[in-house]
Amino acid sequence: MAKVLILGGGFGGVVAAERLAEQLGDEHQITLISRNRNFVFYPALVRLAFGKCDANDVSFDLREAMLHRRVNFVEAEVAHIHPREKKVTIAHGEIEGNLPYDFLVFALGRRLATERITGFFENAHHLLNVDKAIKFGRAISDFREGHAVIGQCEGARLPVPVYETAFALARRLEERGERERVRITVVQPDGLDSTFGERAGMALNKALAAHEIELLSDFPIERVTANSALTSDGDAVNFDLLMLVPPFRGSAAASYMGTTDREGYIKVDWTMRVIGHEGIYAVGDCVNFAGPKMGHMAVRQGEVAAANVVAELEGGDPVSHYAHEMRLVIDDSGDDSIYLHKDLWSDEPGTLRQGRFWSWAKRVHQRYWEHSHS
Repeated sequence: MAKVLILGGGFGGVVAAERLAEQLGDEHQITLISRNRNFVFYPALVRLAFGKCDANDVSFDLREAMLHRRVNFVEAEVAHIHPREKKVTIAHGEIEGNLPYDFLVFALGRRLATERITGFFENAHHLLNVDKAIKFGRAISDFREGHAVIGQCEGARLPVPVYETAFALARRLEERGERERVRITVVQPDGLDSTFGERAGMALNKALAAHEIELLSDFPIERVTANSALTSDGDAVNFDLLMLVPPFRGSAAASYMGTTDREGYIKVDWTMRVIGHEGIYAVGDCVNFAGPKMGHMAVRQGEVAAANVVAELEGGDPVSHYAHEMRLVIDDSGDDSIYLHKDLWSDEPGTLRQGRFWSWAKRVHQRYWEHSHS
């Protein structure tokens, strides 16, 4: 019986565990280790902040979900990975000590590198966990006039919640009859074209203009004070309300593997196998692929890694290959909602669609995911 360890309870880790359980049954031991027993559906945190759903609607109990799939679940912190000895050191949880493995799926995600932005912790809101989303929601409720700045820092690699927050804030203010009292500015470190491509950039620009939202491009924020966000050149934008997506970096636990890039992301090939290590795969936000870090990418990577672990257990070589595609919906709750599909390993422009359907489809996808995993 082989021991398969999966580190991380996000999209990639959960899907890898499910696919392995489906294909291996009780023949091998599958264990999922997560620092938190609650899975959070991060794409719904904007809706949570604006009171469109409750905290219980964006999470489910991982232990119970894994129990139904015959996967062992351990709530604990991963302290160290020992690739040569094929073991993982576990600390601060239900168990402590070393766990051996035959195959390892690393899915610990990324960390928020807020220390790279001076003053971020003290002066900026973000939307990257349930508590912070609720706190930002309270700030929105109290915000009646002034300048709202919504943006991302260099290295954030998560543009969708920035634009969805700006659109949702504009609609909220319109509903309260206070839109004329508030100026909304979206800030990003580069241009729209470099993030979304030319066609999607044009569509997003039009949507912003329709909601009278300003766009401040090529503005890499380096420092935040109580009322200003500043670049290294000293350019500044003042605010009364600030929400920023901070920079990301790879998981600290990955540094022990000796195969990370300069930002701490794990180097993998297109089978999701970690370069230089047999029997180790990595999926999700922790890997070094270019472009944004998004849930659907982690899901597909988890499926590929699981298929290849099964292939190796059956005595073959990895056969499943990952295609690096961006599929995103920027929901403005109306006709300006945008769907974009783009192959990030190709120079082709991608597919762009707009309309209310995509707003509806995104919420249906959330409900399907929560129902099928809870």
